[in-house]
Amino acid sequence: MNFTRWSARLPRTQRRNAARADRGARRPKPAATAGGGSVPAARGERADPSGRGEPPAAAPFDAALPDAVPTLDGLSVHDLLGQVPALVAVVYGPEHRIAYLNDTYAELFGSRAPGTPARHGLPELTELGLLPLMDQVLRSGKPRTVKSRQVPAGGPATTPGPRQEGSAPGPGRSRHGYYTFTCSPIEMAAPRVVTPAQPADERAGEGAVDGSPVDGSIREAALRRGVMPEAAATEAVATATATATATGTVTEPVRGVLVFGADVTDQVESAERLRAGERLQREAAVTLQRSLLPQELEQPDDLRVAATYQPGGTDAAVGGDWYDVITLGAGRTALVIGDVMGRGVRAAAVMGQLRTAVRAYARLDLPPHEVLQLLDGLAAEIDPHQIATCVYAVHDPNENRLVYASAGHLPILVRDPDGTVRRASEPTGPPLGTGGWLHTTGSVPLGPGASAVLYTDGLVERRDKDIYDGVAALERVFAGATGSPQVMCDRLIRALGITAEHDDDVAVLVLQHPARTGHDAELFHNAALELLGGVEAAPRARAFASGVLASWRFPMELRDLGVLAASELVANSLQHGTPPMRLRLRRTDRRLIIEVTDGDEHLPRRRRAEPVDEAGRGISIVATIASSWGSRRTPGGGKAVWCEFALPAG
Repeated sequence: MNFTRWSARLPRTQRRNAARADRGARRPKPAATAGGGSVPAARGERADPSGRGEPPAAAPFDAALPDAVPTLDGLSVHDLLGQVPALVAVVYGPEHRIAYLNDTYAELFGSRAPGTPARHGLPELTELGLLPLMDQVLRSGKPRTVKSRQVPAGGPATTPGPRQEGSAPGPGRSRHGYYTFTCSPIEMAAPRVVTPAQPADERAGEGAVDGSPVDGSIREAALRRGVMPEAAATEAVATATATATATGTVTEPVRGVLVFGADVTDQVESAERLRAGERLQREAAVTLQRSLLPQELEQPDDLRVAATYQPGGTDAAVGGDWYDVITLGAGRTALVIGDVMGRGVRAAAVMGQLRTAVRAYARLDLPPHEVLQLLDGLAAEIDPHQIATCVYAVHDPNENRLVYASAGHLPILVRDPDGTVRRASEPTGPPLGTGGWLHTTGSVPLGPGASAVLYTDGLVERRDKDIYDGVAALERVFAGATGSPQVMCDRLIRALGITAEHDDDVAVLVLQHPARTGHDAELFHNAALELLGGVEAAPRARAFASGVLASWRFPMELRDLGVLAASELVANSLQHGTPPMRLRLRRTDRRLIIEVTDGDEHLPRRRRAEPVDEAGRGISIVATIASSWGSRRTPGGGKAVWCEFALPAG
């Protein structure tokens, strides 16, 4: 598209053209060439004075300098310091007697009589803790600075108490203020009247003792040389030497201190507002994080579980650590722990989405590696620049094993009943969100009496050590930890030095598979029957279920429902499954579980049977009479179909 004809209509084009024409009219025109003609020079070119095509010579640098440069010799130190919009006080001698106060100081704290010791005449310096600092400056000759000292509303000038003659109270501040004070060593010229009869060399030899004038009656010390102080106020205001004058007065050097107070109230309040905003954001992130974590852990029948989460210290933003416990049915339990990269609300939001997805995928009762495979794709969809680590483990009480899959997470630690600690470190895939990886499943024994701990890197990672040194330390602590899972969580946190000021958030999940004895052992039973198929399989299953449930002393109603459910599940397996088949009955202190396994991988679905259908009602019957039911594929091929009945209380 040709923009030439549109450029004149664009905004501000007319004004630019007019300004360009005006500058051209004011620019001096070059002289005509020898040939009588003139050719306009290209923009940016300069006329060639030599006519030989040589560039013009640069003007000397000195030609641009002014004839005279102003000096500060004629400035009055009093006037100069009086115009400084900061607190300026000049004191002298070991008692820090007042020599000078500028107008800003007097307006805030009130005027003071010269020559008054600072301890009595400048009580605000005592309240601000500056007198010891001034003593150090006077002794060492080096400046000292204290930052952000608070001056309360009304100011110390309003403090009641006796005042020296000639002093007047100041109005103080209408609101709290903050000042950064710099105390710098200086030398001043103190005048002293001497008798004419006294020899000059004796007059010169006498002087201030301990830094104060001999007569002690000075009302105001004169500053011989004034230098405008910067915020640090590190340059001395004046130096003096003892010289005789025609009037019989000598000036003697007196050591003193220049107190320079810069008002930093706006900076301090801005920093406080920033900290308050960061604190509110962190509190919001922590609230979001805790609301997304489980408010109460599910407690499986065969495991005892506890978890704890501790956010990072006040200087660390909340991270994306999370954990969860999910009951899968048939006595199986899923345990999850993960860590989202990054900090703040964004990390907590991603964590919440991943935790919700884990619970949804867990309801499908998929193997651990398939759950992580689905999470991997979801993490890439949520945020392609966000990654997370995760461990998904499933405990099956019938197998007494912990089956798990890891996506870049730290290894699970398992402690056997004899105290031996093992790492479940293989296999481990890349973190979630990286894509292009097939996760695999591993397993580790977790029998009665064993314990396991899942954790995030905040528990073991330190800036000055390798992370696996922290894992080794956790192994040693875990080997000696005893008590309930919650007690073990607390001991692990304390033993590894996790405090409220820790720089990373920490999540810990501890599970125990208790060894049950005595009365508890009577509440947990297992019974299984191998089914070979054929027409006699269903009657055998019903007889077996009836006998086992009677031996477990269940009520008659629950016994009949259990026998019916076992019969329907076996019949469904005989019709749609393949050998080998097994009927398993299991009771806990809270439920009765009936499970049938076979060699076919096709999972049953509940459907509505038509009135004329002769089959298809078995699963519907089981779903109606049982508390819950489900199905899953088994690792070796095949499937398992199960149902549960809640036991009556008592």
